[in-house]
Amino acid sequence: MPTLDRPRAALRLAPCLGAALLGLASTLAGAQIRIGVTVSSTGPAASLGIPERNTVALMPRTLAGQTIEYTVLDDASDPVKAVQNARKLVTEDKADALVGSSTTPNSLAMIDVAAESRTPMIAVASSLRIVDPVDAKRAWVFKTPQNDAHMMTAMSQHMSDKGLKKIAIIGFNDAYGEGVVTEFGKLAAVRKIEVVGVERYARTDTSVTGQVLKVLALNPDAVLVAASGTPAVLPAHALRERGYKGQIYFTDGVVNNDFLRVGGKDLEGAFLPAGPVVVAKDLPDSNPIKKVALDFSKRYEDANGKGSMNSFAAHGWNAWLMLERAIPVALKTGAKPGTEAFRAALRDALENIKELVTTHGVMNTSKTDHMGFDQRARVMVQIKDGGWTLAK
Repeated sequence: MPTLDRPRAALRLAPCLGAALLGLASTLAGAQIRIGVTVSSTGPAASLGIPERNTVALMPRTLAGQTIEYTVLDDASDPVKAVQNARKLVTEDKADALVGSSTTPNSLAMIDVAAESRTPMIAVASSLRIVDPVDAKRAWVFKTPQNDAHMMTAMSQHMSDKGLKKIAIIGFNDAYGEGVVTEFGKLAAVRKIEVVGVERYARTDTSVTGQVLKVLALNPDAVLVAASGTPAVLPAHALRERGYKGQIYFTDGVVNNDFLRVGGKDLEGAFLPAGPVVVAKDLPDSNPIKKVALDFSKRYEDANGKGSMNSFAAHGWNAWLMLERAIPVALKTGAKPGTEAFRAALRDALENIKELVTTHGVMNTSKTDHMGFDQRARVMVQIKDGGWTLAK
């Protein structure tokens, strides 16, 4: 839970985060800058949303002489609820910026709200479709996770280097799964890798037996699980249970300790692309990301316990780093928080971030790139002995 140890702190939380803190927050001075947050702290994507929610508790409550107020809501991993939350945050809570949500479907659903209200939005979900193309609506939308293309570039190269030729995919039957399938398919053709079959399942499914049997019949060299969070364990468990000895790959959407705990031995030896924060201790000292990543890891684990930091917490922190860079720039225009002019100035500042070192990469945004990472923002990781290790 958040600690209120900074001067002039102001905090607003959804009821599920604690009535006691709500009571305390109500006695504090009203914030001048309002940040509205919706994350999936319950439902299938809870293993993503909980660390993101925890990260908000670490965000400073003052910046550039202004108090900052955060309103945090739970969308229960439901796109409809994410839209409802976003509308509440911009209409009732008068948010100057939106942060969220945890999943691609939820974030895509929120784009209309951000555009209609002319409120800058920083998504913490990964699909390229959230910010590309930067059209009239997406002009208001940014995101912190690496694009699918970054991760699929690293993964397809790794498969090619290992001599893997036939790949089967089993993934979510939603925008996240489709994004992975699309981006991987583009790169697989370039690397002479054949996608021999694609099977899909819902985030809430409890069995993928039928899909796995179809995959096994294709005799692939490797299986790519195009899913996120703990539901991504399901195909791996079914594959190993039925004796599959080939290589298993996951996406960066699984990098949290709940995934490791639930998956156990079925995950051992699997590969995945991930942001450098996951293996920050293994990065060379010359890498500028290392210090920022380790500093955040310590901050998060001091508050939430040793070993608790993960990629999703870091995606949330990067939203703060973007705001920390952009808010002072917006204030210098003379626009006042709580106005359309300030939201527009903040949007413009977010679109012109240069050389911002974050926990996952070095960010350079532009009118055509609202994520801003290059290939420094990913590494290949292997799951060994129940943990993440930098793949050789």
